[in-house]
Amino acid sequence: MQLSDRVLSMQESATLKMARLSNELKAKGVDVINMSLGEPDFDTPQFIKDAAKVAIDENFTRYTPVPGVLDLRESICTKLKRDNDLDFTPDNIVVSTGAKQTIANIILATINPGDEVLLPAPYWVSYKEIIQFAGGVVVEIPTSVETDFKVTPEIVRKYITDKTKMFLFSNPCNPSGTVYKSSELEGLATLLKDHRDILIVSDEIYELICFEKDYISFGKLDQVKDQLVIVNGVSKGFAMTGWRIGYLAGPVELAKATSKIQSQFTSGANSIAQKAAKAAQLEDPTIIKEMQETFFKRRDLIYSLLSEIPNLKVNKPEGAFYIFPDVGHFIGKKAGDKTIKDSAALCEYLLENFHIGMTPGQAFGSPNNIRLSYANDDESIKKAVERLRKGLESLN
Repeated sequence: MQLSDRVLSMQESATLKMARLSNELKAKGVDVINMSLGEPDFDTPQFIKDAAKVAIDENFTRYTPVPGVLDLRESICTKLKRDNDLDFTPDNIVVSTGAKQTIANIILATINPGDEVLLPAPYWVSYKEIIQFAGGVVVEIPTSVETDFKVTPEIVRKYITDKTKMFLFSNPCNPSGTVYKSSELEGLATLLKDHRDILIVSDEIYELICFEKDYISFGKLDQVKDQLVIVNGVSKGFAMTGWRIGYLAGPVELAKATSKIQSQFTSGANSIAQKAAKAAQLEDPTIIKEMQETFFKRRDLIYSLLSEIPNLKVNKPEGAFYIFPDVGHFIGKKAGDKTIKDSAALCEYLLENFHIGMTPGQAFGSPNNIRLSYANDDESIKKAVERLRKGLESLN
């Protein structure tokens, strides 16, 4: 079998790899606490499941329009106006099989070989692979726990060249949980509005899991409205990861381009899932308040516990359900006669010997960090952090 250079150069998703390794150990009877996957540990709300059942009973089971059924796109416009004070029409919306496909469509529609894409690091693992798949050049903008993993306009300006075609980031951020305040977004908008050929892609999939009261959608800033596309979906906020529905809201020209790409790859998203997503979009988001409050309490719990581990640097995330401690102090230390050369080696050592699954930071562009998902119950969080503490103490 002669495989393409394209697939041979692509890396396996680090989050899925660690989940796979964790599950393999579990299958052998090992008590593994998996903190690697970004998936809410809640069930999909009943009213959403009921909407799907109605769609099945009404035989809504045929092919759907490529950009999504009209009433779902209308419901997304309703949500964007209600929650974000943004004005879109269905022509601005394209529904895809998850936010990941949405991002891939956007990049494939706008990036040519050699085009540069600015990625504040840490960034979601798939951004880099999709950009490189399209022939684009990843330009990482490093941050640190000391700066709360944020970039400033002054820093971003240094990385802009005549080849820069996109600025891509998530807010709230996966993997750091960082949330940009409105004033910080305004600063970035003021910079980027002077570079009209740079497309801004704001991945807001964790919008509903946000503890920062000053949160706004980047789309709220009028000065960059014409050069910005919002990515969102129902996976995280409504515990609908397996339903696979994401969407973009952006300029009509971009919507048409991504729809053209999607027409040749997957066509329209699942019909039943679209009806379920419509129910989610039309519902007042306060319906998931209990889930939000649970994640808020877990954030405080895991932050407090990790802060007590010597030589581990940690900041308090303001969104999503991840925390991204700096383990740089432990890189280069030994476990017996084996040197921990990077965070990937550290994560594999901790999984094999202390049975805790985490994701290494180099996959997110931050090699001195590890990502823990606190989409777990309190007892599992406490056990996981205790195992992490013992694992780090075992190094010398």
